[in-house]
Amino acid sequence: MHFIADAMLGRLARWLRLLGFDTLYYPHIRDSDLLKFALRDGRYILTRDTHFLGIKNVPTVTFIHSNEPLKQVKEVIGIFGLKEAMPGRCARCNGILREVGTKDSIRDEVPEYVFLNCSNFLKCRACGNVYWEGTHLRRFRTMLGGILRGGEDKGAAKK
Repeated sequence: MHFIADAMLGRLARWLRLLGFDTLYYPHIRDSDLLKFALRDGRYILTRDTHFLGIKNVPTVTFIHSNEPLKQVKEVIGIFGLKEAMPGRCARCNGILREVGTKDSIRDEVPEYVFLNCSNFLKCRACGNVYWEGTHLRRFRTMLGGILRGGEDKGAAKK
């Protein structure tokens, strides 16, 4: 599943990436470029812009109803029947995350406390950003756990 999010959905794009979904996001993209990239790459457009609802013959446009990022994620999961994809993707650039071979290789790239208290790290192959399992990501996955496993709260219908 490949997505491209419009300029109003930056936080949604970030969370989808962290869940492992290929999601392009450009904060200043024009609608015409958004359509071009979606059609060229076979991506579903995620949008809050009602302008897209009036465009005929573009079946890949999905209108996101909620203004709240967590509810937006739930909407997308429900609409597309998504399960968490692995490996994750970089929240910054959408690159693929890979496990770090040795913890010592990232010693200078993370805060000392994190280096001393975490054992598993991921690194973006594209931009080099380093990730670790922090409390915010654990909370987010806990909140979405049942939905990702096909449980409750399936979200809205596709438009």
